[in-house]
Amino acid sequence: MEIKNICCIGAGYVGGPTMAVIALKCPHINVTVVDANPEKIKAWNGPLEKLPVYEPGLAEVVKEARGRNLLFSNDIPGNIDKAEMIFIAVNTPTKTDGEGAGMAADLRYIEACARDIAKYSKSDKIVVEKSTVPIKTAEKIKEILDQNNKGIHFEILSNPEFLAEGTAIDDMFNPNRVLIGGNEIESGQKAVGALVDIYSNWILNDKILTTNVWSSELAKLASNAMLAQRISSINSLSALCEKTGANIDELSKAIGMDNRIGPNFLKASVGFGGSCFQKDILNLVYLCMYYGLNEVAEYWHQVVKVNNYQKERFTQKVIDHLGGNLSEKKILILGWAFKANTNDSRESASIKVCEVLYENGANLEIYDPMVSDKTIFNDIKNYWTKNNIEFDQRFKILPDLDIIKYDAVLVLTEWDEFKSLNWNKIASQIPVFDGRLIIEEKHKNIFKIGKRG
Repeated sequence: MEIKNICCIGAGYVGGPTMAVIALKCPHINVTVVDANPEKIKAWNGPLEKLPVYEPGLAEVVKEARGRNLLFSNDIPGNIDKAEMIFIAVNTPTKTDGEGAGMAADLRYIEACARDIAKYSKSDKIVVEKSTVPIKTAEKIKEILDQNNKGIHFEILSNPEFLAEGTAIDDMFNPNRVLIGGNEIESGQKAVGALVDIYSNWILNDKILTTNVWSSELAKLASNAMLAQRISSINSLSALCEKTGANIDELSKAIGMDNRIGPNFLKASVGFGGSCFQKDILNLVYLCMYYGLNEVAEYWHQVVKVNNYQKERFTQKVIDHLGGNLSEKKILILGWAFKANTNDSRESASIKVCEVLYENGANLEIYDPMVSDKTIFNDIKNYWTKNNIEFDQRFKILPDLDIIKYDAVLVLTEWDEFKSLNWNKIASQIPVFDGRLIIEEKHKNIFKIGKRG
């Protein structure tokens, strides 16, 4: 099947950047991103400096491809019908009720996409899972498509994204690998070949790995679990370092110099965040429990437990240093995004740390260079147990950074502008708690993860 038109359902952190790069690298293919949220589509069609997703290099890619062969549209039916290949890039949050609540992936948006594809398709389609999904999701998609069969043939492929927020455009230009899973019958392999041909416009074939569907679906969960496990492992050792006088930076370097281990993801911190790691690990835990692998489930569940423990431990250190009573204490929070170079704050460590500090009476002032006030308010509404706070009383969002008199400063995102501050001068007046190990200066009032003090 020759691919002339691609439709991507979902204009979020995955769909927008991925389709922008495909359009840039494949000028002979029309790429249209659709979404049920008209405001999101409006933003993608708006000023480049106000795109709904912030990624270094993204605006430049959108500028070159938008209006040429990259379109953002509210016309879901028309673009599904026109496309030969349809990517599904919608959210797969953790279920909040029913069987598997708190762990299993909620596939309602995936299933809605499948119903739309079945409803509006008038010709054969290749349907590509781009969202992170549990193993056997392709089976569910195929079931929905077959229930609405009009004599149309659908092939389901798995093509998980391995983008790291903050470097997503570079990751798309120069990926470690592109993974494509398809059925091993002839029609399935033809569909795999069609997607391989698209990526081959800019990626070497030895970096394109083809597998069966189930291996591809499981690979994304497994990859994220392995990365998160390294973070929780080094964070668990940071607690031991603080008790014994060992230095976590020195320990990380010593471990990482072993070429069997390597240095990546061995930096201690206040804990991992983002939309993927915790969600995907909990999904993996649920899958293991579903298949009766309880010991395996508990192993992976411990990765999330250690991550929560690290946030609790860091926050308690602040509370203890301030005498156990935060009433009337004013604390500056530097960073709300879960990592630097993104405006994504989902599951950010800052959310939980601030919740506990607020519950203990603190007055919080928050500064982040990229995360909007609206996003911060929504995070509190969605994540805090008690979300009926008064924003004009004990909670304030700062439009710019001006460190004046606070009772403590917490560094919770590793933005470059925080690294360049004169921390020795700041710490001479205010205790500083470095949750990301970005501060080079040494001062008795600078408290770091994995170091005594």
